[in-house]
Amino acid sequence: MPTTLRTSGEPQPMLHPQGPRFFELARQALSSTERGYDLLAPKFDYTPFRTPDEILRAVGEQLAVDAPFGDALDLCCGTGAAMRMLRPLCRERVVGVDFSRGMLEVGRRLTADSPGTASLEFVRGNVLALPLGPEFDLVVCFGALGHILERDEPQFVSEIARVLRPGGRFAFVTGYLPPVRSLHYWFARLFNAAMRVRNFLIDPPFIMYYLTFLLPESSALLQRHGLAVEERALFTAGPWSRIRLVIATRPRA
Repeated sequence: MPTTLRTSGEPQPMLHPQGPRFFELARQALSSTERGYDLLAPKFDYTPFRTPDEILRAVGEQLAVDAPFGDALDLCCGTGAAMRMLRPLCRERVVGVDFSRGMLEVGRRLTADSPGTASLEFVRGNVLALPLGPEFDLVVCFGALGHILERDEPQFVSEIARVLRPGGRFAFVTGYLPPVRSLHYWFARLFNAAMRVRNFLIDPPFIMYYLTFLLPESSALLQRHGLAVEERALFTAGPWSRIRLVIATRPRA
């Protein structure tokens, strides 16, 4: 069975009985990033590109120690899986930002009955130029860091730092570069090479790369933007034992 790799996980099955067929994935890959996710949205939760519930639960358990938060922001929220996790942890609201209308439409539907009392808001926008102010106690981003080009990472972090209140936190999962001899490493390198060839030959580009925003480089970038960085292990064993929860906090003064 074909497989793909998450940035910091193990190979996951590509084809699910309720997921997109091969020709649908090919059509997505030949579209722009935005259009591709519009097409994928109805079946996105049945693809390996959605962050697994086990990871979201583990992150939620870590964040719950410091809950409740006032307002939370989910960057590249997709179909709202992380928003469902965040809602019980927040008093006021959970805002999801995505540039795909299709993903936002599905997210509104799938999160409507999620537990919690915080209001849910969906905003179409660019995470490199957020249409929001410094109003969030918690910002998260899951499964989307590969859509941020390396040259845009400083702007991405700058926007996150800007929308955090003093004492606010940015939480995400990542990992270290896998061993060069591992299947994960070489699959990711080959995938990235194929995407670069695709984007050289076909316009508009589809931005999706693996092995991005890794440690320790991402930690150093966050620190350069004035955030204090903490790294935590989420799992002691199993397929996700290598991933890390990173929490970057904006100082209060």
